[in-house]
Amino acid sequence: MTAALFGLIGSKKKQEEMRPVVLPPAYHKEEPKEERVLVSWRAPGRPFKRRDKEYYTTIGAIVVLVAIILLFLKEWLLIAVMIALAFVAYVLASVPPEETKHELTNRGVRTGDKLYKWQELWRFWLEEKWKQKMLVVETRVRFPRRLLLMLGEADEELVKRTLKEYLILEKPEPTFMDKASDWLVEKVPLESES
Repeated sequence: MTAALFGLIGSKKKQEEMRPVVLPPAYHKEEPKEERVLVSWRAPGRPFKRRDKEYYTTIGAIVVLVAIILLFLKEWLLIAVMIALAFVAYVLASVPPEETKHELTNRGVRTGDKLYKWQELWRFWLEEKWKQKMLVVETRVRFPRRLLLMLGEADEELVKRTLKEYLILEKPEPTFMDKASDWLVEKVPLESES
């Protein structure tokens, strides 16, 4: 009874509601001896949107107001962390990303110099952020949990068709954190829509 209270043993109803796990096709394939590139493209390393003065002013005002409150509470470390995060936001919004080479091979997804084997990957889907297409690949490892590959000028259908041979095309349901962050971005915009 104690184990059920702490969630160690699920109830019978929960076990019946659980759907069967569908393994991606790559899970059943043997690793090839020789690596062969199936699709290759170059794209920016992350989504990028050039920001205007309003964005920097809004972030600066928020940081100053919260820093004043933290100053009265004598939270010096939190003030330093906030200033550091504001600096990171400034750098990410003002410096364009470098171009990165992405490859889909018969062994896995290679981005830059790192190869993620098909057995380490789970599913994929496509998203759009700031009018830029992005391929999202969910992994089985703890870090990184998701690979975000910008598509740039790549043929979207060719990439999707190639990935379907190895992974499941499935977009997960938004989590509470996804919904909360979307709500916050919608309700507290850092700049006006352009």
